[in-house]
Amino acid sequence: MKVTTMRQIALIGALFIGSSLTAAAQDMQAGSVTGLPVPRYVSLKTDRVNLREGPSKEHRTRWVYQRAGLPVEVTAEFETWRRVRDADGTEGWVLHSLLSGRRTALVAPWSRNKDEVFPMRASASEDANVVARLQAGVVTNVASCANAWCRVSVGNIIGFIRQDRLWGVYPNEKVD
Repeated sequence: MKVTTMRQIALIGALFIGSSLTAAAQDMQAGSVTGLPVPRYVSLKTDRVNLREGPSKEHRTRWVYQRAGLPVEVTAEFETWRRVRDADGTEGWVLHSLLSGRRTALVAPWSRNKDEVFPMRASASEDANVVARLQAGVVTNVASCANAWCRVSVGNIIGFIRQDRLWGVYPNEKVD
């Protein structure tokens, strides 16, 4: 009886490990249309982008984005459509031609304190001079990320901000 129980436990453990590995592999799949990684971050190309309930123009528009450069996360692909998620967690479908591969990020969109500011520094160090103080929700252009810091720009100001303060780059993601 003990041998049977041990075999059952081993089988359950193997199934659990196998399903965990499958889930991890699914997180890093290539898109069925582009072959690019899914999920991945992109940005909106124009100031008017319709977010639709499904992947066609016949589907109802759920939301209209009005800010070019806003980062979104591509979570699926279907023909010329991309399923995206924004920083608020809203999901829907966008025509691929309205998306850009240009990397942008939002500064701490989760912050609820309107007076909170986030330092952009002259170099990738907590000790570096502050070149700007950014409010939550500011859109930055992402030039690169490495070692928990991203080199970003806002207008003509260039500096570094900690990667964990940005929505639009994955934790520990290296961006070139």
